[in-house]
Amino acid sequence: MPIPEDVTGDEIDKDVRQELQSLPKTLAEDVAKNLVMVARLIDEDPEGAYGYSKVALRLASRVAAVREAAGFAAYANQKYSEALAEFRAARRMTGSADLWPVMADCERGLGRPEKALDMAGAPEVHKLDKAGQVEMRLVAAGARRDMGQLDAAIVTLQSPELASNSVQPWTARLRYAYADALLAAERVGEAREWFAKAVEADRDGSTDASDRLAELDGVEFVDALNDEAEDEAEVTVTDEEAAEDTDVDVDDDADESEESLGEAATDSEADSKAAAKSATEAEAEAEAEAETEIESKSEADKD
Repeated sequence: MPIPEDVTGDEIDKDVRQELQSLPKTLAEDVAKNLVMVARLIDEDPEGAYGYSKVALRLASRVAAVREAAGFAAYANQKYSEALAEFRAARRMTGSADLWPVMADCERGLGRPEKALDMAGAPEVHKLDKAGQVEMRLVAAGARRDMGQLDAAIVTLQSPELASNSVQPWTARLRYAYADALLAAERVGEAREWFAKAVEADRDGSTDASDRLAELDGVEFVDALNDEAEDEAEVTVTDEEAAEDTDVDVDDDADESEESLGEAATDSEADSKAAAKSATEAEAEAEAEAETEIESKSEADKD
């Protein structure tokens, strides 16, 4: 797959770069570039990211960072079985428990929420940092909801991290999940409160909490750009109709003028013919009178 010219491979994390040092230099550079493309596209173009991950996997399948990247690319495309296999491979290579929550979520995606709950109670959870533990709590609450245990899901999310006023990278998502569970339980007032708290913590727009809050408040957003475009379209149509009406009026006036001129020409021609006829008749009468006068004179001379 093509690599943009601005991608050098140096953009990857230093820990990943260190892992790639086990590869020949040229190969390491190629793998690094593909991993950069995975990271760049995974949110906006998951399919593209998946394609680059497969290239990296073909080049260096024995590098844990490559297996992890392939797992996240598959996960973003809802290929949960493939993602789980890649995460397990990466975990075997590193011995780290960092991928435990996302592995549990893959179990949910495969329709096995019970397995996800078992993983939420496993010893590996205690090896996670605070962010990982919060993520595991979110997965466990989701598994409870998958099983129809809504009240249990709400209780699962109730934690010191939820009650804390400090804003951490996970705070918005935790509050959002809690608000959503409350709303599903028809506890609308509490849900609104927690959606509002999620909005306060969501500094990078990672959730649609503001939209959910507006929906609960009955606020309807109007797209001003679309309205302006519609108004402009209406004005254009009106102008076109006015122009058409003007053209019709001009044409009608022209037709009427032509008819008037035609009628005037006809009347003038009739008058000319009548005048010519009168002149001819007068001339004939004058000639008749002249002949009569000549005959009378001739008879007088004879006498």
